[in-house]
Amino acid sequence: MGNLSKPKAAMGIAFVILTWSFSWPINKIGLEYMPPMLYAGMRTLIGGILFALFLLPQWRKIEWKKNGPIYLVAAFFNTILFVGVQQIGLQYLPSGLFSVIVFLQPVLVVLLSWMWLKESMSVIKLVGIVIGFLGVVVVSLDGISGTVSPIGLLLALVTGISWATGVVYVKKTSTQVHGLWVVVLQNILGGMFLTGAGIGMEDVSAIKWGLPAILCVLYGGVIALGVTTAVYFKLMSSGESSKVASFTFLVPLIAVGIGTLFLGEPFTISILGGLVLILLSIHLVNRKNSQKTKKQSSEPYPAENC
Repeated sequence: MGNLSKPKAAMGIAFVILTWSFSWPINKIGLEYMPPMLYAGMRTLIGGILFALFLLPQWRKIEWKKNGPIYLVAAFFNTILFVGVQQIGLQYLPSGLFSVIVFLQPVLVVLLSWMWLKESMSVIKLVGIVIGFLGVVVVSLDGISGTVSPIGLLLALVTGISWATGVVYVKKTSTQVHGLWVVVLQNILGGMFLTGAGIGMEDVSAIKWGLPAILCVLYGGVIALGVTTAVYFKLMSSGESSKVASFTFLVPLIAVGIGTLFLGEPFTISILGGLVLILLSIHLVNRKNSQKTKKQSSEPYPAENC
C-alpha cells in the first residue's frame, strides 16, 4: 500500500499535475498543425507504440486471452471517449466552460469509488471536493463566454464521466492486469480507432508535419497519455482515489498560469480566488484522510486499496 504522504507519492502527484497542466497549451499548439480527431488518434497511437517498445521484454504479462476485455473497456473509456469526445466537444463550447464540466471528474471519482469500490465517504470529504470544483469554476469564469451549445454541454459531460469511469474501472481491475500494459494497450487500441475515424472524417492533407507537430504529438502521446497516465493509475491503485483526484483540481489552475507566462494570457482576480478554493479543497480532503489513517494505523487496508 502506497502512502501519499511519502516523498515518492508526493513527487508522483506533482509530476501528474505539471505534465497534465502543460498538455493543455501544448495540445492547443498541436491543433494548429493537424485536425482534432487525427491529432487525438496520432498522439495516442504513436505514444502507445513507443511506450510498448520499452515493455516488449514483458510481453507475456499481457495475457490477452484472460485480460483482453479489460484492455478493450479501458480503451473505450480512457481513450476513445475521453480523448476523442474531448476533441470534438471543444468545437462546440468555449474551452473554459468545457474544462469546468470535464473537471467534474474528481467529484465523480469520489462518488464512483464510494459506490463501486466501497471507499469511505464523509461530509468533510464531499464538501472539500465540491469546493475544489467551485475553485475550477471560479478560475474558468473569464473563459466562459459565447453561446452555450446543448451538444457541447453533452459532449463535455460525456468526457468527464468517461474519464472518471475509466479511472475507477482501472483501479478496480488493477490486481488482474499489468498496470503499464493497460496504459499502453488502451492507447494503442483507442488510437487505432481514433486515427481510423480521423482518416474517414477529416482531411489528411491538412496535417503540417514538422518539428513542432512531432514534438506536440510525442508530448501528448508519450508523456501526457503514456507516462503520466501510468503514474496516475499507480497512485490511484495505491491510495484512496478521492485524495489523489482532489489534486487534479490544480491542473486547470496551473494551465492558466502557464498560459499567462508563455502565451501572454491575463492573470485575473478569478484565478486568485480559484487558487484559494482549490487549496482549501485539498486541505479538507487530506485532513480528513490523515485523521482516519491515524485511527486505523494498526488495521490492514482493504484489498482494493493495496
